[in-house]
Amino acid sequence: MPLGRTTAVALVGVEGALVDVEAHLAPGLPAFVLVGLPDTALSEARDRVRAAVANSGERWPGVRITVGLAPASLPKRGSGFDLAIATAVLLAAGDPDRTALDPALLERTVLLAELGLDGRLHPVRGVLPAVAAAARSGVTRVVCAEGNAAEAALVPGVSVRGLRSLRQVTALLRHEPLPEEPDPPVRAGGGEPAPAGPPPDLADVLGQHQARHALEVAAAGGHALHLTGPPGTGKTMLAERLPGLLPELSTEQALEVTALHSLAGILDPDVPLVTRPPFQAPHHSASTAAVVGGGSGVPRPGAVSLAHRGVLFLDEAPEFAAPVLDALRQPLESGRVVLARAAGTARYPARCTLVLASNPCPCGLATGRALECTCSSLARRRYAARLSGPLLDRVDLRVDVVPPLGALDVGESTAAVGARVTAARERSAGRLAGTPWRTNAEVPGRELRARWRVADDRLVRSAVESGALSLRGADRALRVSWTLADLAGRDRPSGDDVALALALRLAGTSGRAA
Repeated sequence: MPLGRTTAVALVGVEGALVDVEAHLAPGLPAFVLVGLPDTALSEARDRVRAAVANSGERWPGVRITVGLAPASLPKRGSGFDLAIATAVLLAAGDPDRTALDPALLERTVLLAELGLDGRLHPVRGVLPAVAAAARSGVTRVVCAEGNAAEAALVPGVSVRGLRSLRQVTALLRHEPLPEEPDPPVRAGGGEPAPAGPPPDLADVLGQHQARHALEVAAAGGHALHLTGPPGTGKTMLAERLPGLLPELSTEQALEVTALHSLAGILDPDVPLVTRPPFQAPHHSASTAAVVGGGSGVPRPGAVSLAHRGVLFLDEAPEFAAPVLDALRQPLESGRVVLARAAGTARYPARCTLVLASNPCPCGLATGRALECTCSSLARRRYAARLSGPLLDRVDLRVDVVPPLGALDVGESTAAVGARVTAARERSAGRLAGTPWRTNAEVPGRELRARWRVADDRLVRSAVESGALSLRGADRALRVSWTLADLAGRDRPSGDDVALALALRLAGTSGRAA
């Protein structure tokens, strides 16, 4: 009974599981049956594999072929199973005129690549999380497309072999010299990448001392920030410079972020490891699936996950659809997104710094100064109400960005402010060592009250008793006070730190509970 076995990886979110690919050949009319919950892209592997095998100089068996993907209850999606399917069929079929493939070379080995009709191996999405999952299951070798080799090699303890074609794979399994393959064709618009320009510098923002300080606090503690002001005052400029204030990602964080970008298909093949905090700025017409995650079948990560360990910027925030904004409430609180669908449940990390920017009214000129606002009071209230109370309750810092008065002086550069941010993060990391939290914004309220109690919290208590501050808001104000203390180099927050944190929290609340 001819039977061939290989191993691939199925991903559900960023979690992966090994899949046994079994090819069975039986007498009967020629047919190719694929079982094991394949999606549409995987079901089409029948035609890709048959053409790739024939165009690679291998003999395609003219019998009934059944390919099973086990476990059968696990959904499989994508074209990354092509190479494993083709190799399993060739192992089962054999060729009396050629040396047999050696199945011993495939022990503790996974095959990850899409096949072109000419037998060429094409890169696929999600190789990094797939290889990481395989390594946790005991896999020691990976065979993939050459374009995915650098990404797969990021996983320690795994030997990676990047090949160009199915012919090279079969030669490897026959202990033969690898045939030469031409370089892959250059994609349209390809060639040498354009040199990246210098990152935006905070010194480009003139004036706006209060907003700049709030940006520094947000960067140091990972706090969500809401910037309100008329057009042209620098809200977008400030938000775009926030990632430059953040320190480089640690190795663990870089692998997390890279895995998400690989799943989404936005990973730069020339830079396989993302080392800088990402920045995502979706348009206000973006759907819930684009911002939070979703799609048909197993949902894919959205902008909030692609901004993991970085910054998610929502410009013109009131213009976003209400369901999109409200869907951010759970990720802001828990630091992850859980997307349940009929095909499976995907969990993605989403620990990002949210920045909201909005105008004070629909026309944008309601600043209390000598500007001609044409909006009625009802229009202003309706515009402000587009950002719901529950969402704003999860925003730690609120700043009014108004046109600067007097001289437009140049502030500190990104390098100078970033150095203070890095020092503050190192101070908080030392305090939080041995815990699952890395920034002050992640610390639960119960821990603030039990392990890191603020000595003078009378102002916060008074604000809660008066109804100006919610209980969640009280915890978030205390977290900000710890960040202010870290920036100042103090061991514990002072009364002034608590007062400033409360002022940053209550700015622009118009009397409603914050």
